[in-house]
Amino acid sequence: MTASGWSANQFSALLGAYHSGPGLTAATTSALFGVYVLGLIPGLLLGGPLADRRGRRPVVFTALAISALATVLLMAGATATGLLWPGRLLTGIGAGALLSAGSAWIKELSSPPYDTVSAAGAAARRSGLFLSAGFATGGLAAALTAQWAPAPLITAYLPHLALSAAAAFLAARTPETAIPGGQLAATTTAGRTTGATSAGSATAGSATVGSAMGGQVTVAATTGGQVTVVATTGGCATAPSSTDDSAPAPSPTDDFAPAAPAHAAAPAPGTAFRRLVAPVAPWVFVAPSIALGTLPGLVDTGLTRWQTVYAGIVTAVTPGTGLLVAPLARRLAARHRIATAVAGLAAVILGLLLAAFAVARIRPDAALLAAAVLGAGYGLCVAYGLTEVAALAPPDRLARLTARFWALCYLGFCTPYAITLLTGWFAPATVLLAAVVPAAATLALIAHRGTRSGTRSGTRRPV
Repeated sequence: MTASGWSANQFSALLGAYHSGPGLTAATTSALFGVYVLGLIPGLLLGGPLADRRGRRPVVFTALAISALATVLLMAGATATGLLWPGRLLTGIGAGALLSAGSAWIKELSSPPYDTVSAAGAAARRSGLFLSAGFATGGLAAALTAQWAPAPLITAYLPHLALSAAAAFLAARTPETAIPGGQLAATTTAGRTTGATSAGSATAGSATVGSAMGGQVTVAATTGGQVTVVATTGGCATAPSSTDDSAPAPSPTDDFAPAAPAHAAAPAPGTAFRRLVAPVAPWVFVAPSIALGTLPGLVDTGLTRWQTVYAGIVTAVTPGTGLLVAPLARRLAARHRIATAVAGLAAVILGLLLAAFAVARIRPDAALLAAAVLGAGYGLCVAYGLTEVAALAPPDRLARLTARFWALCYLGFCTPYAITLLTGWFAPATVLLAAVVPAAATLALIAHRGTRSGTRSGTRRPV
């Protein structure tokens, strides 16, 4: 996940270097920034189902190899700029598959039986933190390397190749958590569970079995080590049996708390996703893409010879702030289901206002503050989305729903190109102010739907 974030952001910090070096126009660099999405969305939408059918490991390692190949093409693009286009496209494909399969892998590795000590919601936080760490360090490392190393548009990409090799080495011994068909690989010590297994805990001979979605499963019998499930309450249908009865019960604020009483119809994951997750998802990357792809080039005219370093600092500050707000996201999620989304969208709106001011006055310091606030909005929105997806998706569809979420998120990466086109008719500050309107509309929509549903984190009612 860190290598994925690194590969996406290393190019962002070099946009100024491509202006001054090969002489690419602002429209070309913005298009290269956005073409990443053209590869990323199919990578997400194909990588997720493949990871559910074939397993997490083969998809992750294939995607990591594609990402490394893309970096090699970007290095060659220093002298043959035409190679930048397939390089950015393959960067998106590799990152998309890594995000969908990797997020699902982390979620399962952060759940019993692989992890029996992590707090609820740890998987969503880890996915967001690792991705943000890659965003923050990748851009800064590329910028600092390009500023002082020889052949900057080649050497700036070398750290990602080293990181990819290290990631492959470290992940080589990580257990596969899924088997063909979408089931989880963990099996029981006493026998196999009837139906699809999930990362949970079971008690042979007891009344209930904990599921990955936090619900309870009524057990009719445990004869011969098999667990027969006759009813479920929230969450998934079945879970692996075990002789360990010490697994903790979900807390009232568990991100995967029971969804509804046994007699109530559970809400369709797709419906809840469309109503409460899909509207927020594009803003996850609208915020940082503006901070990374738009602001530096509009305010750095007085930073002669230091534009690349300034862009690198912005690429570190933006996702870095997203990392710092993780504890706040956790506390907000405990108060109300949509509180994290509301706070994240509010931060995006404030960041856009600050960005408009910085661009109008050509203030690099104000732009850096705007980038930090936009980064906070990114961090809160991505934490909300990943937590919701982990709570909504059954095990056999986790990677697919995760892929849908990331695909919607990365539509936001097209924003810098749209801003570049619009600045042919409007002042950049005006365009940034105009972006406040859809952000505020999304905030109002989510607040209305969430309040109307009466959904708190401990009682996920149908929405």
